[in-house]
Amino acid sequence: MSSERGLTARIETSIHEIGRDDWDSCANPRTNAFVNSGNRGWLYPFLSYDFLEALESTKCACAESGWLAQHLALEDNTGQVVAVMPCYLKSHSFGEYVFDHAWADAYERAGGRYYPKLQAAVPFTPISSPRILVRPGFDRMIAEEAITSAAIQLTDKLGVSSLHLTFVPKREWKGLATFGLLQRTSKQFHWPNLDYSSFEEFLAELTSRKRKAIRRERARAIINDVDVNFVTGSDLTEAHWDAFYKFYEDTCTRKWGQTYLNREFFSLISERMSDALLLIMAKRNGQYIAGALSFIGRDALFGRYWGEIEHHDFLHFEICFYQAIDFAIQNRLKCVEAGAGGEHKLSRGYLPTTTYSAHYVAHPNLRQAIADYLEEERHYIALEQSVLNDHAPYRRTN
Repeated sequence: MSSERGLTARIETSIHEIGRDDWDSCANPRTNAFVNSGNRGWLYPFLSYDFLEALESTKCACAESGWLAQHLALEDNTGQVVAVMPCYLKSHSFGEYVFDHAWADAYERAGGRYYPKLQAAVPFTPISSPRILVRPGFDRMIAEEAITSAAIQLTDKLGVSSLHLTFVPKREWKGLATFGLLQRTSKQFHWPNLDYSSFEEFLAELTSRKRKAIRRERARAIINDVDVNFVTGSDLTEAHWDAFYKFYEDTCTRKWGQTYLNREFFSLISERMSDALLLIMAKRNGQYIAGALSFIGRDALFGRYWGEIEHHDFLHFEICFYQAIDFAIQNRLKCVEAGAGGEHKLSRGYLPTTTYSAHYVAHPNLRQAIADYLEEERHYIALEQSVLNDHAPYRRTN
């Protein structure tokens, strides 16, 4: 696919065809921080070749699952890859966490065909991170213009309804608007680490009522001789993954009716990037009964999956929220991103944070209808954020 300024974009149906060196040179350059800290030097572990390739090679992300890779690689006139974009041809809207089912329904009721569509995203992962990944040293503005143009060309060439870049950083979101992409906002809840030295120091920043409530919840969670511990790096074993996968399956079948990830996937990422993985596991009477998987970035802990086979009051909060805060404090991580949804996180110290996505819609009538809807939605999200911030549990200092 031709582009401007002597750059050429190619489309690959497997990340293999781009290769680890070229992909990671754009997505996760090996800085000194990376070399000195192992895989924890990844700013965004989900953008790494190892993570995305594991999704493909274990058939979690493939044509049969509705995630056919259409990765874009931008090359200069020497053939060097200077930018990449993780992109998929989607036959549905599952596993995205930015919901467009209403758009699909409206378009198809009007006689159009919404699927397939193009999705620039990390499958099954509602974590904000760049979608336009540029090799250090190459002009970012030129790369962004060229690869965005190529993505729009690919949408039109394939004759699909739309292109969606979900969970992009705000700066990238603003840039995409200059290409005519529609702007959408949503929210998540993130815990900010203000250089706390301990969990108690964090609690001291909360109102008395919330502080007491959290202490009470933490005590109740482990009252029945429940022991919680961190497992990461070389300590991770197949026995841990066997136990965790049971938790994951239980949650998925109850919430979504299906599991997006198979057991093989967890073994593969554990083999490849164990230092970027954290299991917070709960054990009672010598048996694992619940657990959560998080990914460790250079600056943040990203909460992903949780499950249990034995219910205990507040154990979910203890493992997913409070233990995650403990780990972040101990490892000097700047924040904990707790994933999609959940106003209940607010009272536990997690603050509303805006997330961003951008959308190219080929049909002019559908594009205008969605643009009108998104203008109202952005206003509602901003208002909701303001109201939620007014109810944050932190003590007011002014």
